[in-house]
Amino acid sequence: MDSNNFFHDLHADTSLESSRKKRRKIEAESHSSETEIKWKSESAQRIYAVKLVEALQRTSSQNAPPAPSEAAGGRVVRDVADRVLAMAAKGRTRWSRAILASRLRLTMLRRHRKVKKASGSASRPRKPLPTAAEDRKNRLPAVGNRVKILSRLVPGCKGIPVTNLLEEAGDYIAALQMQVRAMTALTEIISVSQGDRLGSSSSSQA
Repeated sequence: MDSNNFFHDLHADTSLESSRKKRRKIEAESHSSETEIKWKSESAQRIYAVKLVEALQRTSSQNAPPAPSEAAGGRVVRDVADRVLAMAAKGRTRWSRAILASRLRLTMLRRHRKVKKASGSASRPRKPLPTAAEDRKNRLPAVGNRVKILSRLVPGCKGIPVTNLLEEAGDYIAALQMQVRAMTALTEIISVSQGDRLGSSSSSQA
C-alpha cells in the first residue's frame, strides 16, 4: 500500500471518529439542557402536583386505619413524592430507575424480615472496627471523596464515571427543585382552603 494512501486513510478515520465524539457531546449537552428546561416548565410542575395529590389520596385511603404518627406520615409523604417524581422522569435516568427499584426491594425486604422473624434466626456477629493503618489506607483525596459523597446522594449513581455522575446530579437537582416548588404551591393552597373553611364555620356559629 502506498504510504500517502495509508496516511490519508488514517487521517480520514481520525477525522470521522473526532466528528462522532463531537456529535455525541453535542447530543448529550442538548439532552441535558432539554431535561433541565423540562423540570423548570410550569406544565411539568402542574402535572407532577396533580399526580402527587392522586397518589397521596390513594395512599391515605389504603392506610386509613390506624392513623400513622407524624414522623411516619412524613416518611410516607416523602416516599410517595419521590416515587411520583421518578415516574415523571419515565425511567430515562439512573436516579429515577433506582428510586422505582428501591420500592420493589423494600417490599421484598419487608416480606423477608417477616419470614426471618418468624423463623427466629440467630444474630449476626459484628464486623471488627478498622485499624488506624487501614483507615489511613482507605482515605480518599479531597476531590475523590467529594465525588464519592455525591455518588451516594444521587440514587443509583455509585461507581459510575464522573461525567455521567455530573449529568445525573444536574438532572436530579433540577427535578428536586421542581418538586419543592410543586409541594410549596400545594401547601399554600391547602392552607388557604383550611383558613376559608375555618372562617366560614366561625361566621355560621356567630
